[in-house]
Amino acid sequence: MTQGLLARFPRSFMLCTISFLLGTMGAGCTTTTVDEYREDSKRLDLKNGEAIVVLGRRHAAQYETEPDFIECIGDKIGSAARVDVVAEPEFMDATYPWFEPRTAPLGLKRMGKMLREPMIAERIRGRHIRYMIWVDGSTETTDREGSVSCAIGPGGGGCFGFATWEKEAVYEAVIWDLSTLLEQGRVKVKAKGSSYMVAVGLPVPIIAQVQGQACEGIGNQLGTFFAG
Repeated sequence: MTQGLLARFPRSFMLCTISFLLGTMGAGCTTTTVDEYREDSKRLDLKNGEAIVVLGRRHAAQYETEPDFIECIGDKIGSAARVDVVAEPEFMDATYPWFEPRTAPLGLKRMGKMLREPMIAERIRGRHIRYMIWVDGSTETTDREGSVSCAIGPGGGGCFGFATWEKEAVYEAVIWDLSTLLEQGRVKVKAKGSSYMVAVGLPVPIIAQVQGQACEGIGNQLGTFFAG
């Protein structure tokens, strides 16, 4: 299945969340864009007892898709679609070493060859996994400005200054149907937000929940692919 076919039903969503400073804590503004590509508008059916597993790509040397982010996506899909989601650590332990970074399948052709191996197929199908969702990406700090300095003296101490930094989260999830060995859809999320540290005596952080909003966007959207 090609990306051209998947792009027949593109959808895009944008969300900006803002929380104002309350007391000593607050949250910055995060802009989230979610793009979806699917083969058709029908939901992907799961038979009784079938499950989904969400796995993070860790093949690039400079980053890994964070395990806590993968767990968050699994929780969102399970809540949104009311389907069984096998935890990544459980799946990785059961299939070791076939889904380690150096041996994990990068494409459906390789996945098909692995499923023809009786031992591997038994480990996967024994957990009734119908769909495998690969998530690739990371959250990075893109820019920093300003500074905050603190000092302690005979009469006490305190902090003074202003600092800001930006974070960007970019992730893409690809859905594999292990029954048909077809790609059933893609969801890409991009979240960007600015955080601040204001210090006049005490430092006050105003943090943009970039990764949390990325998980919310991609997890809930993936949930719409599946019939509960």
